[in-house]
Amino acid sequence: MITVAKNAGFCFGVKRAVDMVFDLTHRGEKIATLGEIIHNPQINAELSAKGVQIINTPDELQDNDTTVVIRSHGVAKAVMDDIEAKGLRCIDATCPFVKKIHHIVSAASAEGKTVLIAGDCNHPEVQGIIGYCSGEYFSFKTAPELEELLSSGQVNLLKKAIIVAQTTFNMTEWKKCTCSIKKLCTNLEIFDTICSATDIRQKEAAELAQQVDAMIVVGGKHSSNTAKLRDICDEFCPSFLIESAEELKDLDLSGHKNFGVTAGASTPALIIKEVQTTMAEILENNTEEVSFEELLNQTFKSTYTGEKVIGTVTGIAPTEVSVEIGTKHTGYIPLHELTDDPSLKPEDIVQVGQTLNLKVLRVNDVEGTMVLSKRQIDSEANLDRVLNAAETGEIFEGTVIDVVKGGVIAVYNGVRVFIPASQATMNKTDNLEELLKQKVRFKILEANAQRKRAVGSIRSVILDERRAAAAKFWEDLKVGDVFNGTVKSLTSYGAFVDLGGVDGMVHISELSWQRIKHPSDVVKVGDVLEVYVKDLDTENKKISLGYKKTADNPWEILREQYPVDTVAKVKIVSITTFGAFAQIIPGIDGLIHISQLSTERVAKPADVVAVGDEVDAKIIEIDFEKKRVSLSIKAVLADAAEEAAPAEEAVEE
Repeated sequence: MITVAKNAGFCFGVKRAVDMVFDLTHRGEKIATLGEIIHNPQINAELSAKGVQIINTPDELQDNDTTVVIRSHGVAKAVMDDIEAKGLRCIDATCPFVKKIHHIVSAASAEGKTVLIAGDCNHPEVQGIIGYCSGEYFSFKTAPELEELLSSGQVNLLKKAIIVAQTTFNMTEWKKCTCSIKKLCTNLEIFDTICSATDIRQKEAAELAQQVDAMIVVGGKHSSNTAKLRDICDEFCPSFLIESAEELKDLDLSGHKNFGVTAGASTPALIIKEVQTTMAEILENNTEEVSFEELLNQTFKSTYTGEKVIGTVTGIAPTEVSVEIGTKHTGYIPLHELTDDPSLKPEDIVQVGQTLNLKVLRVNDVEGTMVLSKRQIDSEANLDRVLNAAETGEIFEGTVIDVVKGGVIAVYNGVRVFIPASQATMNKTDNLEELLKQKVRFKILEANAQRKRAVGSIRSVILDERRAAAAKFWEDLKVGDVFNGTVKSLTSYGAFVDLGGVDGMVHISELSWQRIKHPSDVVKVGDVLEVYVKDLDTENKKISLGYKKTADNPWEILREQYPVDTVAKVKIVSITTFGAFAQIIPGIDGLIHISQLSTERVAKPADVVAVGDEVDAKIIEIDFEKKRVSLSIKAVLADAAEEAAPAEEAVEE
């Protein structure tokens, strides 16, 4: 059986570069590539036959009419400057993902930051990246190399620094590197520059390698990303690196039935197809050579408890799966040996015809049956990964299968991890039972390889995510931004509002246009408010929020609805020796001077009005700048008298 990885072959950057060169050849242009366009001998041979030169430096170019093509790996800035200075025609086929790294390190160097590069310093891509570093830089290939570099004192750990990775760097090794450096370097920015296609290809290769007997990795012998694929696959099964289908004939593939095929980013689809076709022919020939007697003997092959076998699913029942392993026995996998996840059914995990790596638990020769386990194989395969995660910082997703004394048990691909109660939730008062049968993400805090035990933390993952979200939040935050936030707590001077992992404060003066004694007069914990950023203190991570809306400003309401000469029903709120204050609308009081209380002379305001009285008063003056309003009862009385006078005269006549 041959399974080809879905994402094997050309990545976006390589395909783009190769297509550019072939397009130029179709136009009949003279072309020279600065280094091999890709690490693939077949493609390079085809381009050479079309007249494409390969040069190592711009100085080697004999003809100024020749177009220089920069390969997907990119080159140093000095090389680009040299090409421009010579006036050469140039097409830059540098992968956009590599270009991004050039911009990152160039900007960081300009700011005086140290640049740390995860990658092979002899690789063209890394040499190009280094060429954009105008300041201090260091490169390393592994996490141990990085740790040695940091401990040697060469890197000033107090200085601001960034870390980037070669686009084809090993993702597992990258996680180890970032985990190591975070503990030592506090002024560090991490840029995850591994190409997404590389990440997907590496993960896919690792998963496929765990499902087959052997892996065939196709690609150039000098290709960095292809070599990394072979190393990744080699951790799980025998792996062979070849450049062409012709090399398959020299390999000893005996003893293997199921093969996986993947390919580096520089491998054309045609070569992958040739490898697949040739392998199918080899396997078919090997099958024909097996005699009838050998096939018959295989059916009587014995097996033993603890043996690892490969089985093919022949039937799926609600509580078990039946499999064929090539012996006289009928194999069964009970549901609890299929998975640790109680929420899954057999049909969610396997399909009829699927091949599985299994472990023999029990053999009954009398009944011709055997009990097998997929869960234990999965557990063994993933145990090392979990145990190493205490160093790498890798995050796992598993299911909580049990609540025990002092914590919970979560399972990741068959590996049981104990999570203490203090690390299971954000708050000590949270109910652990609510986690049961739930999907959770956790880190490994401690691991004991001898006892094959690991202690994890859900809480640390949540905290890390909150810190990352907070960092992103502060990076994008600006004055004027509007949020729907939840009131988290109240104090005598204001309300703290959760903006999504980051808190801001609405001062009591910003809660209402009216004077209030306490924030609880306006809001309560749990209320959702629409707030906006009034001010920022990025150094101390403080946010001042505004809540009052301009449309609710009583002075704006007064401006629109109560112009001068408006007669309004007002309420006396206080009395002084020189007059009385009356509320026009909530938030605005006006002064009725003693001379404006009546058409007659008033000795004391209290002789005319009392607190609580509602009277008609005319607005005679508004000073919006000083926030003052003058009212007059006298004017209202005078107006009434003028209106009444004509009516009285008419009666007398």
